[in-house]
Amino acid sequence: MPSVRDLRRLNVATHRDVGYFVSALVIAYCVSGLALNHVDVWNPDFVVHKRRISIPVRGEAKLTPQEIESFGALVGEEHFRVYDYPTRDQVKIYYESATLHLDLSAGKGLYERVARRPLFYQVDVLHRNSFKPWRWAADVFAVLLVLVSATGLFVLRGAQGLAGRGKWFIAAGALPPLVALLLHG
Repeated sequence: MPSVRDLRRLNVATHRDVGYFVSALVIAYCVSGLALNHVDVWNPDFVVHKRRISIPVRGEAKLTPQEIESFGALVGEEHFRVYDYPTRDQVKIYYESATLHLDLSAGKGLYERVARRPLFYQVDVLHRNSFKPWRWAADVFAVLLVLVSATGLFVLRGAQGLAGRGKWFIAAGALPPLVALLLHG
Protein backbone atom coordinates (compact mmCIF):
# COMPACT_ATOMS: atom_id res chain seq x y z
CA MET A 1 0.00 0.00 0.00
CA PRO A 2 1.50 3.37 -1.01
CA SER A 3 2.04 5.88 1.73
CA VAL A 4 0.31 9.27 1.85
CA ARG A 5 3.64 10.86 0.96
CA ASP A 6 3.96 8.63 -2.14
CA LEU A 7 0.39 9.49 -3.19
CA ARG A 8 1.11 13.21 -2.76
CA ARG A 9 4.23 12.91 -4.92
CA LEU A 10 2.27 10.99 -7.56
CA ASN A 11 -0.46 13.64 -7.49
CA VAL A 12 2.03 16.50 -7.90
CA ALA A 13 3.90 14.68 -10.69
CA THR A 14 0.64 13.87 -12.50
CA HIS A 15 -0.57 17.45 -12.18
CA ARG A 16 2.76 18.84 -13.42
CA ASP A 17 3.30 16.43 -16.33
CA VAL A 18 -0.27 16.39 -17.64
CA GLY A 19 -0.35 20.17 -17.23
CA TYR A 20 2.76 20.51 -19.39
CA PHE A 21 1.27 18.09 -21.93
CA VAL A 22 -1.99 20.02 -22.38
CA SER A 23 -0.55 23.56 -22.06
CA ALA A 24 -0.07 24.22 -25.80
CA LEU A 25 -3.60 23.08 -26.60
CA VAL A 26 -5.03 25.12 -23.72
CA ILE A 27 -3.41 28.24 -25.18
CA ALA A 28 -4.61 27.37 -28.70
CA TYR A 29 -8.19 26.81 -27.47
CA CYS A 30 -8.12 30.05 -25.48
CA VAL A 31 -6.94 32.12 -28.46
CA SER A 32 -9.45 30.40 -30.73
CA GLY A 33 -12.23 30.85 -28.17
CA LEU A 34 -11.54 34.58 -27.97
CA ALA A 35 -11.64 34.79 -31.76
CA LEU A 36 -14.86 32.78 -32.06
CA ASN A 37 -16.55 34.79 -29.30
CA HIS A 38 -16.23 37.92 -31.44
CA VAL A 39 -17.33 36.73 -34.90
CA ASP A 40 -19.79 39.61 -35.01
CA VAL A 41 -16.81 42.02 -35.08
CA TRP A 42 -14.40 40.16 -37.37
CA ASN A 43 -13.96 36.94 -39.29
CA PRO A 44 -11.39 34.85 -37.43
CA ASP A 45 -11.06 32.32 -40.25
CA PHE A 46 -10.69 34.46 -43.35
CA VAL A 47 -9.24 37.78 -44.45
CA VAL A 48 -11.19 39.51 -47.23
CA HIS A 49 -9.15 41.90 -49.37
CA LYS A 50 -11.31 44.36 -51.32
CA ARG A 51 -10.27 46.55 -54.21
CA ARG A 52 -12.37 48.90 -56.29
CA ILE A 53 -11.62 49.25 -59.98
CA SER A 54 -12.82 51.45 -62.84
CA ILE A 55 -13.80 50.09 -66.24
CA PRO A 56 -15.15 51.66 -69.43
CA VAL A 57 -18.89 52.31 -69.24
CA ARG A 58 -20.99 50.11 -71.49
CA GLY A 59 -24.60 49.06 -71.79
CA GLU A 60 -26.02 45.60 -71.36
CA ALA A 61 -23.84 42.87 -69.92
CA LYS A 62 -23.49 40.43 -72.80
CA LEU A 63 -19.84 39.60 -72.79
CA THR A 64 -17.70 37.04 -74.58
CA PRO A 65 -15.43 34.69 -72.62
CA GLN A 66 -12.46 36.66 -74.01
CA GLU A 67 -13.86 39.90 -72.56
CA ILE A 68 -14.46 38.18 -69.22
CA GLU A 69 -10.83 36.96 -69.32
CA SER A 70 -9.61 40.52 -70.01
CA PHE A 71 -11.35 41.84 -66.88
CA GLY A 72 -9.39 39.27 -64.87
CA ALA A 73 -6.15 40.84 -66.10
CA LEU A 74 -7.20 44.10 -64.39
CA VAL A 75 -7.07 42.40 -61.00
CA GLY A 76 -4.27 39.89 -61.60
CA GLU A 77 -6.45 36.85 -62.20
CA GLU A 78 -5.58 34.61 -65.12
CA HIS A 79 -8.49 32.21 -65.41
CA PHE A 80 -12.10 32.54 -64.31
CA ARG A 81 -14.12 29.58 -63.13
CA VAL A 82 -17.60 30.80 -64.03
CA TYR A 83 -19.55 34.01 -64.43
CA ASP A 84 -23.17 35.11 -64.25
CA TYR A 85 -25.35 38.17 -64.73
CA PRO A 86 -27.11 39.28 -61.51
CA THR A 87 -28.81 42.09 -63.50
CA ARG A 88 -28.86 43.28 -67.12
CA ASP A 89 -25.95 45.64 -66.61
CA GLN A 90 -23.88 43.65 -64.10
CA VAL A 91 -21.61 40.63 -64.33
CA LYS A 92 -20.06 38.66 -61.50
CA ILE A 93 -16.92 36.69 -62.29
CA TYR A 94 -15.76 33.90 -60.00
CA TYR A 95 -12.10 32.91 -59.61
CA GLU A 96 -10.39 30.31 -57.43
CA SER A 97 -10.57 32.35 -54.19
CA ALA A 98 -11.96 35.63 -55.44
CA THR A 99 -14.84 37.38 -57.17
CA LEU A 100 -15.09 40.42 -59.39
CA HIS A 101 -18.48 42.15 -59.45
CA LEU A 102 -18.76 44.63 -62.31
CA ASP A 103 -21.42 47.28 -62.80
CA LEU A 104 -20.97 47.96 -66.51
CA SER A 105 -23.38 50.90 -66.69
CA ALA A 106 -21.59 52.69 -63.82
CA GLY A 107 -18.08 51.74 -64.95
CA LYS A 108 -17.20 50.34 -61.51
CA GLY A 109 -16.11 47.03 -60.11
CA LEU A 110 -15.44 45.43 -56.76
CA TYR A 111 -12.76 42.76 -56.52
CA GLU A 112 -12.76 40.59 -53.38
CA ARG A 113 -10.08 38.01 -52.60
CA VAL A 114 -10.52 35.65 -49.66
CA ALA A 115 -7.55 34.10 -47.86
CA ARG A 116 -7.36 31.90 -44.80
CA ARG A 117 -6.21 33.79 -41.73
CA PRO A 118 -2.94 32.10 -40.72
CA LEU A 119 -3.03 30.05 -37.52
CA PHE A 120 -6.55 31.18 -36.55
CA TYR A 121 -8.20 29.16 -39.33
CA GLN A 122 -6.42 25.94 -38.36
CA VAL A 123 -7.03 26.34 -34.62
CA ASP A 124 -10.68 27.31 -35.17
CA VAL A 125 -11.20 24.11 -37.20
CA LEU A 126 -10.07 22.12 -34.16
CA HIS A 127 -12.04 24.25 -31.69
CA ARG A 128 -15.31 23.88 -33.61
CA ASN A 129 -14.71 20.14 -34.18
CA SER A 130 -15.09 20.74 -37.93
CA PHE A 131 -12.54 17.97 -38.50
CA LYS A 132 -14.50 14.91 -37.35
CA PRO A 133 -11.52 12.68 -36.40
CA TRP A 134 -10.42 15.43 -34.01
CA ARG A 135 -13.51 14.81 -31.86
CA TRP A 136 -11.79 11.91 -30.08
CA ALA A 137 -8.68 13.96 -29.42
CA ALA A 138 -10.89 16.75 -28.03
CA ASP A 139 -12.58 14.25 -25.71
CA VAL A 140 -9.21 13.02 -24.43
CA PHE A 141 -8.16 16.65 -23.98
CA ALA A 142 -11.30 17.34 -21.91
CA VAL A 143 -10.61 14.33 -19.68
CA LEU A 144 -7.00 15.49 -19.21
CA LEU A 145 -8.23 18.96 -18.20
CA VAL A 146 -10.47 17.36 -15.58
CA LEU A 147 -7.45 15.37 -14.35
CA VAL A 148 -5.27 18.51 -14.14
CA SER A 149 -8.02 20.34 -12.27
CA ALA A 150 -8.67 17.46 -9.85
CA THR A 151 -5.00 16.88 -9.07
CA GLY A 152 -4.47 20.64 -8.69
CA LEU A 153 -6.95 20.67 -5.81
CA PHE A 154 -4.53 18.60 -3.73
CA VAL A 155 -1.13 20.07 -4.63
CA LEU A 156 -0.98 22.50 -1.69
CA ARG A 157 -1.89 21.77 1.93
CA GLY A 158 -3.07 23.79 4.88
CA ALA A 159 -3.98 27.47 4.68
CA GLN A 160 -2.82 27.68 1.04
CA GLY A 161 -4.62 24.50 -0.04
CA LEU A 162 -8.18 23.31 -0.51
CA ALA A 163 -9.01 23.47 3.22
CA GLY A 164 -7.77 27.07 3.39
CA ARG A 165 -8.05 29.73 0.72
CA GLY A 166 -8.49 27.16 -2.06
CA LYS A 167 -12.18 26.64 -1.29
CA TRP A 168 -12.80 30.37 -1.76
CA PHE A 169 -11.11 30.36 -5.15
CA ILE A 170 -13.22 27.35 -6.19
CA ALA A 171 -16.36 29.21 -5.12
CA ALA A 172 -15.25 32.35 -6.98
CA GLY A 173 -14.54 30.29 -10.08
CA ALA A 174 -17.95 28.61 -9.91
CA LEU A 175 -19.77 31.92 -9.51
CA PRO A 176 -19.55 33.32 -13.11
CA PRO A 177 -21.07 30.25 -14.82
CA LEU A 178 -23.75 29.98 -12.14
CA VAL A 179 -24.70 33.65 -12.54
CA ALA A 180 -24.75 33.24 -16.33
CA LEU A 181 -27.04 30.21 -16.06
CA LEU A 182 -29.37 32.04 -13.67
CA LEU A 183 -29.53 35.07 -15.98
CA HIS A 184 -30.09 32.91 -19.04
CA GLY A 185 -33.08 31.19 -17.45
